[in-house]
Amino acid sequence: MIVELLLVFIGLALVVFGADWLVDGSSAVARRANVSEFVIGLTIVGFGTSMPELVVSVTAAIEGNADISVGNIIGSNTLNILFGLGLTALIAPIAITRRNIRSDIPISIGAVILMLLMGMNSSILGIGTSDSLTRVEGIVFLLVFAAYIYYCFKTDDGADIETAPVKEIGLAKAVVLILAGLVGLVLGGRLFVDNAVDFAHRVGVSEKFIAITLIAGGTSLPELVTCFVAAAKKKGQMALGNILGSNLFNILLILGIAATLQPLSLAGIKMVDASVMLLSVLLVALSYFTLKNKKIDRLDGALMLLLEAAYMVWLFIKL
Repeated sequence: MIVELLLVFIGLALVVFGADWLVDGSSAVARRANVSEFVIGLTIVGFGTSMPELVVSVTAAIEGNADISVGNIIGSNTLNILFGLGLTALIAPIAITRRNIRSDIPISIGAVILMLLMGMNSSILGIGTSDSLTRVEGIVFLLVFAAYIYYCFKTDDGADIETAPVKEIGLAKAVVLILAGLVGLVLGGRLFVDNAVDFAHRVGVSEKFIAITLIAGGTSLPELVTCFVAAAKKKGQMALGNILGSNLFNILLILGIAATLQPLSLAGIKMVDASVMLLSVLLVALSYFTLKNKKIDRLDGALMLLLEAAYMVWLFIKL
């Protein structure tokens, strides 16, 4: 039991250091390539921190466990925004740019709606006889994802609103930091989850409790820690890009790959789950207009955390 706890803390330390290296390296690459920190957060950082979800969801799909594959994505996306951005906003309010509100956030909302309409059409629209994502729909997800990534780089002007002090880092060192950060995040997250689950088993915690808390939280750990580190370094656009990018990767890329390999049933997903996931993205958009400060401020962050807490209570009641 002591060994499991020690490995949990080692895993957490790897995640924290990995996030720090990833943020510094990514920022350096963004400056040298004249790419905005939001787009770097959306792509490089977003993909790297989504690796745990990719492994879990694709493996589950191949093994025929659609509930784990889809549930992991929904739980992770909800946690990323409501807990990740919520707590980050309490640390330091996150500014939202005009580009974010005109394209990035609407596309994030559209991805959620697309998933729900395609995967839950009989529940929502009364169309069809099953709630599932087919291989064709998986391919559509992948095409939409590719088009959005192309759009991001095509329209990016390299502008950021960040005013934090710049840490000068050479290109070679920046690449090493990015790779080391990704390795730290993935290995640290896996070490944390595996040993936390082993510890929970030893003290008699139920499988459902483990799935809802440790596995969902563990696969989101890289996004959450990277988000907090970016906020602490006053890189709010990278934090926002990381969360939105990771959520888009989760829906369009990961579910797209999983559904292409094996059609996924969404029959086990309740309307409450779907509603909370959609509401979480809508709250990000609404934050732009509240009090006209164009930020996810501390009040917005507190509201997000309250919604996440209420959702977790509902999940536990339904165990």
